[in-house]
Amino acid sequence: MRSLLALIFSASILAASGACAETRVFIIANGYGDQCLAKGDKCGASVARTYCQSRDFAQASSYRRVDPDEITGSVPKSGTNCSHGHCDEYVAITCQR
Repeated sequence: MRSLLALIFSASILAASGACAETRVFIIANGYGDQCLAKGDKCGASVARTYCQSRDFAQASSYRRVDPDEITGSVPKSGTNCSHGHCDEYVAITCQR
C-alpha cells in the first residue's frame, strides 16, 4: 500500500514539474519582412529558434504574424515613428525553456 502511495505521489510531482515550464510570447517588429516568420512557414523555424535562444530559451514552439490591433498597448501604424514603412508587420514568437 505504501509503495502505491509513493508511486502516486511521485507521478504527481513529475506531472507538476512539467506544467511549470516557462513559456513567453515575444512580439517583434518584422523589419526584415521575413515572410517565413509571418506566415508561420517551416522556413522561419530557424529564425524563431535563434531568437528564442538569444533570450535564453530552449526552443520556439510557434511563430506567426500578428495584426497591430491584437497587440495591447501603443503600436505605431504609420507616420514618423514608423521605420521603413513596415509598422503593420509584427510577429509573435512563443518561446519555451
